[in-house]
Amino acid sequence: MATEIIKVPELGDAGDVEVIEIPVSLGQEVAENDSLLVLESDKAAMEIPAPRAGVIKSIVVNLGDQVSTGAEILTLEVSEEDAPPAETSPAAAPEPTDPEAAGPESSETAQTAQQGAEPETEASAAGSRVIEVAIPDIGTEDEVDVIEIHVRPGAAVAMDEPLLTLESDKAAMDVPSPRAGVIEALLVEVGARVRTGLPILRLQVESEAAPQPEPESKPQNPPPPAAETKPAPSASSPKLPAAETAKKSATSSANVYAGPAVRKLARELGVDLTRIEGSGARGRIVKEDVHEFVKRSLGEPATGAVPVGTVPDVDFSRFGEIEQAPRSKLARVTAANMHRSWLAVPHVAQFEEADVTELEQFRASLKPEAERRGVKLTPLPFLLKACARCLIEFPRFNVSLHSSGEYAIQKKYVHIGVAVATGAGLVVPVIRDVDRKNIWQLAGEVASASAKARDRKLAPEDMQGSCFTISSLGAIGGTGFIPIVNAPEVAILGVARTAVKPVWNGAEFTPRTMLPLTLAYDHKAVNGVDGARFASHLSTLLTDIRNLLL
Repeated sequence: MATEIIKVPELGDAGDVEVIEIPVSLGQEVAENDSLLVLESDKAAMEIPAPRAGVIKSIVVNLGDQVSTGAEILTLEVSEEDAPPAETSPAAAPEPTDPEAAGPESSETAQTAQQGAEPETEASAAGSRVIEVAIPDIGTEDEVDVIEIHVRPGAAVAMDEPLLTLESDKAAMDVPSPRAGVIEALLVEVGARVRTGLPILRLQVESEAAPQPEPESKPQNPPPPAAETKPAPSASSPKLPAAETAKKSATSSANVYAGPAVRKLARELGVDLTRIEGSGARGRIVKEDVHEFVKRSLGEPATGAVPVGTVPDVDFSRFGEIEQAPRSKLARVTAANMHRSWLAVPHVAQFEEADVTELEQFRASLKPEAERRGVKLTPLPFLLKACARCLIEFPRFNVSLHSSGEYAIQKKYVHIGVAVATGAGLVVPVIRDVDRKNIWQLAGEVASASAKARDRKLAPEDMQGSCFTISSLGAIGGTGFIPIVNAPEVAILGVARTAVKPVWNGAEFTPRTMLPLTLAYDHKAVNGVDGARFASHLSTLLTDIRNLLL
């Protein structure tokens, strides 16, 4: 093992700066580019990254100390192969030995040192090389699916350009290219299961220029100190001058308080640092914050570093006159909820027809009584009553799944939402305790809720607590549709327009009024057999409403 002294790098025109954070401790192992120290001037803050992996052996500064360029801050124990080459001055260089006296082995070594170093440097300084690109740390050891590959062999890619898209069970993210180059070969295909560290492709990149070695006949006078100690600006060599700070502020994450190692990790994961709240001192973003953000994104429905199902914007003005029409907040919230439900819920649809001939005749006979009560009696109260009975007899439909997937929350009440279209968008007021109310009570509450919805007078509590939803388009038309489950509910009923059809009664065809129904449900919570039984029982109840009395 070797010990390397870490010093404050070139600070430009900044003088003494304050040590505001020491993220490491004695004996701690650090990786290359991990933050060792955080400094702050009157204009900006910067991190001192570890030049290589190692173990912290000593720390010679304290919080609040004022340090300047070249000041020693800590010592790092590194492996011999990672240690920097020892610097030797020309005056201390050993006297050349006689190759013949040193023996054939030493002569061969000396010849290699004199003749072989230059071609090797030229080869590394020009041309290209091939690197393997692996899955970056995505914050989980679980395997994820490759759902899309954006490149092909021979294609040129820029740095940070998406290479492929990964998807967990709830979200997706892109893997960006760490370097600019040309795709030499793909090592995975769509549908593959991958995890952190697995190689995904080979990328041909330009070799980085290596510094040319000093010529053998270099002068005895040492070079000026500035040439030895002043490193060239790079991504891993931070600067404090205001000019550098102004340059960084042009990027989207310029105002984010994060070090080079964290920024590199964020680039690898395709994470926007402006969306992360730092947990370090003075709000600094640390690696754990990035990993936590990725874990949270992969665990939340319809969220993550890269949105799923986003359609690229098109400049429609190229084709003719256009106008931007802003959407209402209600419409935007509804769209977001529907998108989340569609992504999170594996939908199954069960189609059924109910013979409502007798129901419609009974409803027509109640018209005088409805007028006397001042209530409009639509088919909806009967649907509410029948659905409430089905929820009691099939309690598996009256649940919500816990986000862990470990258990379901069984509800002992029966509240049913009714979708209502308004000028601002779709709302779902909730009719409570449907199983305990008669048809007239339900008719009055439906009329009242619909009026409040159209007048934008629904309170938040009026739209909460639903166990099941009915969406009826019967008054408009259509032969059927598949509604989207209103999560966290596990089922919804879509009702289309009644139609008179010839139905075979065993002896002849007779005209019957048929009501198309679609039961859509969450297959995580409900099996297909249960879905079919629920829909069939609902049809039976509506065909002969006397069954509601049993």
